Amino acid sequence: MSDQMFKVTIDNKTIEVPPGTTILNAARMIGPEVAPPAMCYYSKLKESGGKCRTCLVEVSKGSEKDPRPMPKLVASCRTTVMDGMEVKNFTSPKVVEARKGIVEMLLINHPLDCPVCDQAGECHLQDLSYEHGTEETRYDFNRRTFEKEDLGPYVQLHMNRCILCYRCVFTANQLTGKREHGVLERGDHAEISTLLGKSLESEFIGNIIDVCPVGALTDKTFRFKNRVWFTKPVDAHRDCPTCSGKARLWMRGEEVFRVTARKDQWGEVEDWICNTCRFEKKETKDWVVEGPSEISRASVISQGHYAGNVGTEKPQVFIDKIIGKQPKLLLDIHSISDVNKKGVTLSKIDGPAHSDDFGLKNK
Repeated sequence: MSDQMFKVTIDNKTIEVPPGTTILNAARMIGPEVAPPAMCYYSKLKESGGKCRTCLVEVSKGSEKDPRPMPKLVASCRTTVMDGMEVKNFTSPKVVEARKGIVEMLLINHPLDCPVCDQAGECHLQDLSYEHGTEETRYDFNRRTFEKEDLGPYVQLHMNRCILCYRCVFTANQLTGKREHGVLERGDHAEISTLLGKSLESEFIGNIIDVCPVGALTDKTFRFKNRVWFTKPVDAHRDCPTCSGKARLWMRGEEVFRVTARKDQWGEVEDWICNTCRFEKKETKDWVVEGPSEISRASVISQGHYAGNVGTEKPQVFIDKIIGKQPKLLLDIHSISDVNKKGVTLSKIDGPAHSDDFGLKNK
């Protein structure tokens, strides 16, 4: 096995990675400050990526041997690095402008139902639209609409919200070994569905809910019961003969509202869990609670929770470090503002105070 490593620079940060590493994964090795967003790529799913185009980047230098830049923006999830490659992501105006247009296209048919969507607070498209979207749409035509569809006893499909990322199709095909649903029709008529309305019965089919980046696939046992920012996520495990038994419980008090797989900082599942753990074990006595889940402070899920309750830490930045001096709680406005004469006390002036009381004659 070769020990050769390729040096790649992304947004002026350099890292060495093995040959065959994609630009997206190289950026993730550096950190979230340079990592492109991804709506369709999923590291645990083969053939994923290349659908949504949100991860486009600019290659300003191809390699040391061929330093010419690539003529067009490339999908970082499908483009492998070369030795000496230089990539621009957030530092490229072309990428920022292109991503803005891609977000606008993804939102063309997406309904504005965030207030009633169970994905709100965990929606990658919502985060992407806040970072790269526009305040209004230029689309004047009617949006395409679909009826809600039950994909079995636990999963409901809202095709109106789907962005055709194919993640759920790859999950069902690769994880369950059964191709029970897929993309029907073509072009603007394409939709996710099952053949002849069949239900999805696999023991691991609930994982298609976790991989969905939007609210197209929802948990019927959790729908309209609570909001994620009102619940507290904790890591827990149980002895399960079907899966690893490692899950995340979303609790309010002692009540378990839902069970999901644990996810990493990129929103990807760490361990697949079975339907029994996900849908049928909703009592605390079924689980061994390990402790609070690590949640980013930027996430709405961490808002309103006391420090430490969900793995967060209270920031140690106080106002004196921000302004560079101790704040004055009792401020002498005369000595600070230089507006009022220091020797004049407003309460001792006969009648209402006016400009003459602070004029030149009093100086």
